[in-house]
Amino acid sequence: MKAKKRYLFLLSAGACLVLLFYFGGGVPLPKASRGGGHERGGREGKREGHQPWPHFSDPLQGFVPSWDHTDTEEYNLHVSPRQKRDVTAGVFRGRGCRMDTCFDSSLCRKHGLRVYVYPLVKGEKISESYQNILSTIEGSRFYTSDPAQACLFVLSLDTLDRDQLSPQYVHNLKAKVTSLPLWNDGRNHLIFNLYSGTWPDYTEDLGFDIGQAMLAKASLSADNFRPRFDVSIPLFSKDHPRAGGERGALRYNTVPPYRKYMLVFKGKRYLTGIGSDTRNALYHVHNAEDVVLLTTCKHGKDWQRHKDARCDRDNAEYD
Repeated sequence: MKAKKRYLFLLSAGACLVLLFYFGGGVPLPKASRGGGHERGGREGKREGHQPWPHFSDPLQGFVPSWDHTDTEEYNLHVSPRQKRDVTAGVFRGRGCRMDTCFDSSLCRKHGLRVYVYPLVKGEKISESYQNILSTIEGSRFYTSDPAQACLFVLSLDTLDRDQLSPQYVHNLKAKVTSLPLWNDGRNHLIFNLYSGTWPDYTEDLGFDIGQAMLAKASLSADNFRPRFDVSIPLFSKDHPRAGGERGALRYNTVPPYRKYMLVFKGKRYLTGIGSDTRNALYHVHNAEDVVLLTTCKHGKDWQRHKDARCDRDNAEYD
């Protein structure tokens, strides 16, 4: 009798599921997009790699931004962790990109390695660090002011600091980037970034989909790094000089090089949260001679609540 009841219960539950599936329209299948081949990689990614490059008679004339409100500070305060994960996945939608699938090398064969920097947009704020990067490119022999001759494109929109709590954070970047007539889903573009996300999470969310663009980024995770496509760069301060300093002492076949310091690091220790395990272990390697690793506990408003026995010494050495 009990077995009969169990069978009846399972049968009725199955019937309910069938009815829900039928009247609810079933499970929606993802629509195939015409330009989605690069998301899958492999053969389809290679096929998209041969798409013709768009031509514009006056590519910068039609730059009339139409901003949206999905990247404002007020909007981001109410974003759930799940939505943040979805956004992060979208930022690296082109995670299968490589030079042979997401980069049009024919542009480089035609005119050589020529780099085009978008003109500055009036009223758009730009940090001193990013201005230095753009000025260095414009002062190099690879720079071209003609986008028709360019092999590589660099945005004038400041993408270095994508921490929403930072005064350098550029809002509505998603709409501003996608409205650029030469964007072409990021193909042949190089994006620079030093900071992304907000403490204590520091997710790699830049606030817009980089598409097929290459990413030159500091602290890029191994999961999202695309070998032979992205560029891992060091985190440098705004006071870092554009040029100058003593000539490097590295000579042919000299290991280690003739330098006073072999390894140097200076930064926050992060007593809790992401990165704390690594930063808290740096003192094991620090010898104050050729390996100098300096950290400070003074990070966040409540750092003293998490203060440990090494904080006073670390703070003094850091200062």
